[in-house]
Amino acid sequence: MSSNQPRLSIGLPVYNGEKFLQEALDSLLDQTFEDFELIISDNASTDKTEEICRAYVKQDKRIRYYRNQHNIGCARNFNRVFELASGEYFKWAAYDDLHAPDFISKCVEVLDRDPSIILCHTQAYFIDEQGKFLQNYDIKLKTDSFKPHDRFHELLTKHLCYQCYGVIRASALKKIPPMGGYAYGDGILLSRLGLLGRFYEIPEYLFFARNHPQQSMSMFFPNYLLVGKNNQASSLSELPDFYAYTVWFDSANEGKILFPHWRILWEYFLSIWRSPISLYERLCCHKSLQQKLKGTEYLLLKDLLKVLQKLLLTWKNTSFLEKNVTL
Repeated sequence: MSSNQPRLSIGLPVYNGEKFLQEALDSLLDQTFEDFELIISDNASTDKTEEICRAYVKQDKRIRYYRNQHNIGCARNFNRVFELASGEYFKWAAYDDLHAPDFISKCVEVLDRDPSIILCHTQAYFIDEQGKFLQNYDIKLKTDSFKPHDRFHELLTKHLCYQCYGVIRASALKKIPPMGGYAYGDGILLSRLGLLGRFYEIPEYLFFARNHPQQSMSMFFPNYLLVGKNNQASSLSELPDFYAYTVWFDSANEGKILFPHWRILWEYFLSIWRSPISLYERLCCHKSLQQKLKGTEYLLLKDLLKVLQKLLLTWKNTSFLEKNVTL
């Protein structure tokens, strides 16, 4: 490793990751590409996560460990590891996923070779709790187009946002807002990156996404393994619980009145109008938004109905209390 600034920063946000953390860390430390720093941000874990991390810090000088005094939510913890990064390239890593030894070297090679590419990732497959193969993740998005509106169009397709775990130019990430503390914040971040530059997928299975009951997708999107299978990618009956995801991304949202689907739509609009693209490209993006989201309008109505129900329940409870106090 270079004694100067590392070429790559790896950010690993974690909360109560003792079960899989050691495997994930070994997977990163065994990379053939060695010029990196590994930044861990522990979101006030209550298990053995801190003990594991401090043991690894003693073994490898590339690791920097930080611990939050309280849980700041998923999105803020993801943003924190990037704020602490210093490398030319940046990569998020999850505490439960694994990587082939040449994952980083092959991604960096692509980015070094082609400046028009701002994010490089590989094909992925799912593994179980024991690390055994489950199935391939075969959703293919044409995000290598030179046209920003074509990339935006592709990223509106239902997918699982695994491109977030590729290697990204830090300079590109600094040009967009940080990951939002709302449902599908990772998907919006990818759409904003896609409007800035090209993605490239290495046609090799070098990223292994673990499926287990403790992960957010298993809790809030139990059928996610069906995405991309038997035309499920376009099925409106197979959608995540964006209300639960909103709280997971930012715990400060708990108990608040939420409009998760309206928020996602609004963030797409902001992505289009704040991006450095031409008027024609903006209009194309809006057309794609209309085409891709057609048929999901009922979700906006669902938000309004849920808020109405919550307000009515609050009103009834208040009236009941006032009546009892009077009596």
